[in-house]
Amino acid sequence: MTELTKAEEKIMKILWDIEQGFIKDIQEQYPDPKPPYNSISTIVRVLVQKNIVDYHVYGNSHQYYPLISKEEYRKGQLSRLVSDYYNNSLKQVVNFFSESKKLDEKELDEVMKMLEKLKSQKNE
Repeated sequence: MTELTKAEEKIMKILWDIEQGFIKDIQEQYPDPKPPYNSISTIVRVLVQKNIVDYHVYGNSHQYYPLISKEEYRKGQLSRLVSDYYNNSLKQVVNFFSESKKLDEKELDEVMKMLEKLKSQKNE
């Protein structure tokens, strides 16, 4: 999966939310101060070149829409993170969170239930 810059990710998040839109629609979703129209247009064209976004043509206007879902992108990013930084080891990921105290007791219980469910599915 292609990695996106922060600016590209911001535009993708907007497109995932609005599902499709013109550059002005994307610009309207930005908080103030909004980036210039041309800057957004340039980034969207890069996303088209990366085959992440496509468009419908209406006269001189282009209506853009994502070619990948937010879920697909999220899975790809998480897989890359686990691969690059945790040697594809769920154990190392869990160890990181447990050592950094980022999980509270309720979250730990939920994770344990998920792991037990996964384990029982693997044994079936």
